Amino acid sequence: MGIIKKMKSKFKKKRARIGIYGPPNAGKTTLANRIIRDWTGDAMGSVSHVPHETRRARRREGVTINANGSSVTLDVIDTPGLATKIDFHDFMALGMNEEDSKRRAKEATEGVIEAVKWLDDLDGVILVMDATEDPYTQVNVTVIGNMEARRLPLLIVANKIDLPDSSPARIHGAFPQHPLVSVSALEGQNIDLLYKEIADHFG
Repeated sequence: MGIIKKMKSKFKKKRARIGIYGPPNAGKTTLANRIIRDWTGDAMGSVSHVPHETRRARRREGVTINANGSSVTLDVIDTPGLATKIDFHDFMALGMNEEDSKRRAKEATEGVIEAVKWLDDLDGVILVMDATEDPYTQVNVTVIGNMEARRLPLLIVANKIDLPDSSPARIHGAFPQHPLVSVSALEGQNIDLLYKEIADHFG
């Protein structure tokens, strides 16, 4: 091994702080729960069909992933869903009363601000997208542009491939400059491949 390689090996970061980002209901917390459960036996948080279930960042430290001879220890941060517009009427349409809807909208807005602030403290990002949705959204384009400007290593996860109308290829076509893994966080499809990519990409 050459001197440069030895130095890189010696000073290689042994721990990475990784944020799980994406729009509401893309499956961020489901994926975070899957990762935490598979490697620690615990869970990160609750999930819901109602958008913005996660309204505060949750952090789990010291999650070690071993895959194909690579290993990385992560501090995993599950962040609130990113959105450009949060309207309390949308929550009322899902059956919540006005008071709860307004509170949820306020907390969700605060959560988006918190999620953006977390970018300053991260070593990399897992960006979760719903593979059944159009990837060309203002949120996705803005988030990826923000991460590229910060030069944060980025791994895109095309989630919900268990659904018949999913199209990971559409996401890859929209953002071909970044590595992508297609998974079902709910069903566990391709999760081992995701762990290999996480270990290779962030290790």
